[in-house]
Amino acid sequence: MRDDTDFHGQAVLITGGASGIGWAAARAFAQRGAHVMVADLKEDTATGRASELGGGHRGIGGDVSNEAAVDRMVHATVEAFGRLDVLVNCAGLPDTFVPTVEQTRDHWQRLIDVHLTGTFLMAKRAAVEMIRHRHGVILNISSIAGTHALPRRNAYTAAKHGVVGLTKALACDWGQDGIRVNAIAPGYIRTPLVEGLIEQGKLDAKVIRRRTPMGALLSPDDVASAMLFLASPLARMITGTVVTVDGGYTAFGSPNDAAIIDD
Repeated sequence: MRDDTDFHGQAVLITGGASGIGWAAARAFAQRGAHVMVADLKEDTATGRASELGGGHRGIGGDVSNEAAVDRMVHATVEAFGRLDVLVNCAGLPDTFVPTVEQTRDHWQRLIDVHLTGTFLMAKRAAVEMIRHRHGVILNISSIAGTHALPRRNAYTAAKHGVVGLTKALACDWGQDGIRVNAIAPGYIRTPLVEGLIEQGKLDAKVIRRRTPMGALLSPDDVASAMLFLASPLARMITGTVVTVDGGYTAFGSPNDAAIIDD
């Protein structure tokens, strides 16, 4: 009997696929038989990562905020694999922690362009291919910043809230076309980006762990596991939802610590 998380024969396009959550997703889908197109800003980085997955996978460079690049990424996926079954919108940029009155318009616009507009452009272009076959799954990466406010991180918070709204709108738009659209809202994940913020003293890992009921920062693989479920037949009637993967961080409302941390 076929495993519900067996993706043999399916094509998966992952933006931001060369590092962090995107790379964990690339490995997870490849391990379950999918043909993976690793998309990232730098083509050599993307192709290098694709080669690490083994034969049958591809890499491509492109900026998700550029419509011509978006068209090239989707076209290359279909040309290489003959189809596009799953799109994972994972491309992103780090945010600033400076006071709001010191934040620049250019920084604001760039984060909106990549996180929100890029998600829209990729989904729109992928849907053209998916509608033809009346089948497809789009997974958008939001954040706990898409359901709660992160002070000073204005552009990131606004963009991730926008991703949640966009996800719901697209799910309703394309439901009868056989396309499911869902979002995942990760909490604090030990990605290279978060590790860098911890090293710079901009995040305190121990404070985050105490604030998290499960007492730990999550790994990128925890998010990838949620993707596998949402992309599989197990979730065939789930669309327009936001799945929070945060160890209980956003559910906790007490003024006390959620977990006891010894180290």
